[in-house]
Amino acid sequence: MTISKGASYSFIIVIGLGIAAAAAYAVFNELVFQPKEYKIFNKALKRIQDDAQVRVRIGSPITGYGQESRNRAARQRIPHRIWTDEDGVENIEVNFYIRGPQGAGKVFCRMFKDKVEKDWKFTSLIVHIMSPSPAQLLLESYVPT
Repeated sequence: MTISKGASYSFIIVIGLGIAAAAAYAVFNELVFQPKEYKIFNKALKRIQDDAQVRVRIGSPITGYGQESRNRAARQRIPHRIWTDEDGVENIEVNFYIRGPQGAGKVFCRMFKDKVEKDWKFTSLIVHIMSPSPAQLLLESYVPT
């Protein structure tokens, strides 16, 4: 009876450790190995938050989110497209919404991974201000050679 009781406790402890390890892996994977689209989203949002033209039009602080929806999961999901061009350069395109205290807009961002510097660089960053008054701002424009 004692051996079976000890074995069942050991089994429960092993399962608990397995669940804890899976949770730790999920957190580590999310924080350290962030998907490309979120890295690009964060870089573009930082660039927009630092831009005086955007701050003047929609105010500060500026927040960014994936989709216009009341659904929290939809707001966290960033629409994106990843492809490799004919030269083997990796490209990514993200579209998301921004909001400030005085207005809102939509962002169209395209970046490429520089083969030499191994860093993501803007191809284009366009902010379409929808309110309070419509405007289109070209914050970044670059054609790789």
